[in-house]
Amino acid sequence: MRVLRPAIPLCALGVLVACAAPPPGTTQEDAARFDASAGSLGCTLRDEGDYLAMEIQTGLARQQLLDLAAYRLSTGGAERLPDGGVKLTTGACA
Repeated sequence: MRVLRPAIPLCALGVLVACAAPPPGTTQEDAARFDASAGSLGCTLRDEGDYLAMEIQTGLARQQLLDLAAYRLSTGGAERLPDGGVKLTTGACA
């Protein structure tokens, strides 16, 4: 029984690390570029123009941007706006 005790905190740590990882197909650097780009757009993503600007600024594909926006929403780093847009609430956008 004592052998299992150290494994439990390690498993919990693994779960926390998994939560902090960006979506598949993206990296921490992609997430940082996403945040910086959103900051340059007033921290909100509302329409086609916002996403096109982010594609140009970050070099990321549209699906990667959508995945990162969903990731920020699910981790509390962004909030959904009434018009369907997304507003970042962390980093430079806090």
